[in-house]
Amino acid sequence: MLRRSHENPVLTRADVPASTGLVDPSSVFNPGAVELGGRVHLMLRVQARSRATSLVMASSLDGRRFEVAPKVVELEGLEREARSLHHVYDARLTRVRADDGGEAVVVIFAADMDDACRLGVARSRDLERFEFLGFSETPSRNGVLFPEKVGGRWLRLERPNLVVDGAGVATGDAVRLAWSDDLVTWELDDTPLFEGRWRYWDELIGPGPPPIRTTRGWLCLYHGVATHFASANIYQAGAVLLDGADPSRVIGRTWDNLLEPRELYEQVGQVPNVVFPSGAVVRGLEPGATACDDDELLVYYGAADTCVGLAMAKVGQLVEACLADR
Repeated sequence: MLRRSHENPVLTRADVPASTGLVDPSSVFNPGAVELGGRVHLMLRVQARSRATSLVMASSLDGRRFEVAPKVVELEGLEREARSLHHVYDARLTRVRADDGGEAVVVIFAADMDDACRLGVARSRDLERFEFLGFSETPSRNGVLFPEKVGGRWLRLERPNLVVDGAGVATGDAVRLAWSDDLVTWELDDTPLFEGRWRYWDELIGPGPPPIRTTRGWLCLYHGVATHFASANIYQAGAVLLDGADPSRVIGRTWDNLLEPRELYEQVGQVPNVVFPSGAVVRGLEPGATACDDDELLVYYGAADTCVGLAMAKVGQLVEACLADR
């Protein structure tokens, strides 16, 4: 269903210029993606040999051949955060209409702190300067913002991480819906939007790229983890379709995965057997517009936590896969 690019992997650690200060990094993966100014832009997670993480931009005219920026992304105002920040990573990018009628790109990112992983929010007009807005207090990961307000409020999908019996942060088996009036203070729904399916490919789950409005609802890619293999977890990609007027209602979900680790660059790396969808672009789609069935979706994913892959599919194909009977 999702067809890999013949140019995969489209980005590797060798593409990160030394001018970033990240000399001989270990990996580049899990990019957020957005189209702006006729170019596809990725916000890359770059990991140093120390395992410190940085965010770095890359851009492309054709969405396939990327040039990595010569500097690390700075989130202006993040230095005022009093709590210790160990890693900032896995950014998701959403292009939205700003309140003044212009456009902005909202960044939802994960941040590892002493006690938990939390979601941070930043905003940019030009992908050059990024203004940090704040952190949510609920431990969570994989936050993805809808590209428009629904019912007058901002919505996002996220995967709560709950600390269990003092044993540390547990990975999640449920995706929940959250809403906000200002992009900073979020209220999380107590009821899971959808949950993992034990003994199948998506026992543990988390949101992927931001939702895409289609003629038949909100198309959302997500990652699923099969944990029932004795040797290793296997990360795969699937999709769910939410009601266009009421995103709290699931109207379809893929039974099979849409992409699984089969290529060497997906099976061998820092974390073996991983495809992790984190960015998606429909070329030419404006904020608030509806994608057509024949539109091509470019999906960017982390492969084995080591490099970046690209896969493509028609929007309608993915919607049909969500609605198909088991």
